[in-house]
Amino acid sequence: MGKLNSKQIENMTEPGTYEDGDGLRLVVGASGRRSWVLRYQFQGRRRDMGLGGFPVVSLKVARLAAAEQRRLMASGTDPMAARDAERERQREDQRQGEARKIPFEALAAEYLEAHGAAWSSKWRAGWLRKLELYAFPVIGKLPTSEIETEHVLRVLRPIWGTKSRTADEVRGQVEKVLDAAKARRLRDGDNPARWRGHLENLLGTAEKKKARKRQHFPAMKWQDVPGLMAKLALCETPAAVAARLLILTGARSHMVRFATWFEFDLAACVWLLPAERMKTRQLFAIPLASEVVELLAGLPRIEGSRYLFPGQGRSGVMHANAIRNLLHALGHDDVTRHGFRSSFRDWANERTLYPREVCELALAHDQRDQTEAAYSRSDLFDKRRALMADWAKYSTTSPAANVIQADFKRA
Repeated sequence: MGKLNSKQIENMTEPGTYEDGDGLRLVVGASGRRSWVLRYQFQGRRRDMGLGGFPVVSLKVARLAAAEQRRLMASGTDPMAARDAERERQREDQRQGEARKIPFEALAAEYLEAHGAAWSSKWRAGWLRKLELYAFPVIGKLPTSEIETEHVLRVLRPIWGTKSRTADEVRGQVEKVLDAAKARRLRDGDNPARWRGHLENLLGTAEKKKARKRQHFPAMKWQDVPGLMAKLALCETPAAVAARLLILTGARSHMVRFATWFEFDLAACVWLLPAERMKTRQLFAIPLASEVVELLAGLPRIEGSRYLFPGQGRSGVMHANAIRNLLHALGHDDVTRHGFRSSFRDWANERTLYPREVCELALAHDQRDQTEAAYSRSDLFDKRRALMADWAKYSTTSPAANVIQADFKRA
């Protein structure tokens, strides 16, 4: 039974502490303000826990609150610690609620900042520019928690048939930003931008394939590659070495420009590219022919730089046009750097009997259908090693010797 009653409390004006029992007390301040306090001892430590002020918290409510705190103590819980934890949870819920209102375009910028350091400046600018052109006008201001399949379709449908490659890249970008949002608990449910089992059922693939077929890069005839390689071997510039590496590995230009020494294991004859440096965003291993290993073994390492081909610009690597300018200086202004991948592919078609999937995977293209890829997850590394060894041998053999070497290679 408590010692206080409601009428007493209403008339209390004298400053002091008035006990109700079992640790519950009413504290009257000099200003006349009346507050409820529960004094208790937990694990040998005395604590005073405020329960609110009178009359907002009545005597009855204060007694119920005190009883609840004593119940917590009986179960081995410190009431004040439990209250602080609950307040922190509520603050976190509030912060999370505010964070879930962050618009897509802001999260895209954060994603770029988090992942873009390993990308080239050109790729970073293009990554953001595509979203600015095609995604932000539709979903830029929306919180990621509100983005649904219909929003993604409104982004993609206008460009799916006419700018298919760009549309596919934008879809992948939106998917990654939404995945990052879910990892931060800023959205729930499945990703509306995912392709397999979702958008593939809503968007056609025929237009995409046609658009990709229309995109060609001027390429050197495979028969002329050994002659160019002989010219490059006479040059001692970093651009010449980079061009030879580009040709011998079938790599893309940015892969070569931003190559770091950490990616190469010359003893194992492997170039291991991390997922963030690949267009497919998947880890990829390139087998290195003995000619490539010899080339890289003779390349000096520049102190203070992790790159094979360091430069003076903001990117820290060789200028984007260094290889192109060298090719032009050698009289080959009719071909592109990317075109050497076509040269390799044409050579593989016409001079070898390696299976198509091996040749495509050598270029980091996986054109197996979903069922085939699901049951055959190998990257055919050993077969690609043999293919790239044959390509390196062909490319570095004198043009005259290659003329009489007409027999087909068998896989």
